Amino acid sequence: MNRIKEVLEEKGIKQVWLADKLGKSFNTVNGYVQNRNQPSLEVLYDIAKILDVNPKTLLVDTI
Repeated sequence: MNRIKEVLEEKGIKQVWLADKLGKSFNTVNGYVQNRNQPSLEVLYDIAKILDVNPKTLLVDTI
């Protein structure tokens, strides 16, 4: 599980913009946002860099 959706909402950023910055399709990013798919660690770090947050911010602590 990830918190990409929450961070996007907090920052007022649209999925389309994130998809463009990542060089991924809207459907791929939407899968991440809806937690249907999980990004690789590399992509997660890219998302964190683009959103200017610590990568840990994007993760849900399940412990």
